[in-house]
Amino acid sequence: METRRTGRISDPPCDACDVVTVPTRQGLEAVDILRRGDGEAVGPVMHDDGCDTLGFVVPPGTAAAWDVPGSTCTETDGRGLSLVPAAGPPVRGSDWLLPPGEADPATDPAVLRAALGEAARLIEAADSCR
Repeated sequence: METRRTGRISDPPCDACDVVTVPTRQGLEAVDILRRGDGEAVGPVMHDDGCDTLGFVVPPGTAAAWDVPGSTCTETDGRGLSLVPAAGPPVRGSDWLLPPGEADPATDPAVLRAALGEAARLIEAADSCR
């Protein structure tokens, strides 16, 4: 998988992309961090209807090496993940926070890992101030 200088991934076959799932608070912080960068380092992001988790679309194969505590990475093999906004929600009980077409094809896993780490540190710092 080729990474461009902007932190974006060259168009992966997203019909088989993996999904990194994180708690909503950490995920929203990570989205903010990613969008503050060059504005295009984040791919499609979905949320569940209960707003408990966010799912970041990442290139296929990411799940095999994903090791970020507090998150999971699931292989989709194209099952239940439609990256066509007009097709409706990506999976039952979810909707797009950042729909395909308004984002990169997928989030670079290394960039996401760094953003999730920074988000965790920000949350920990904010919570310790209470």
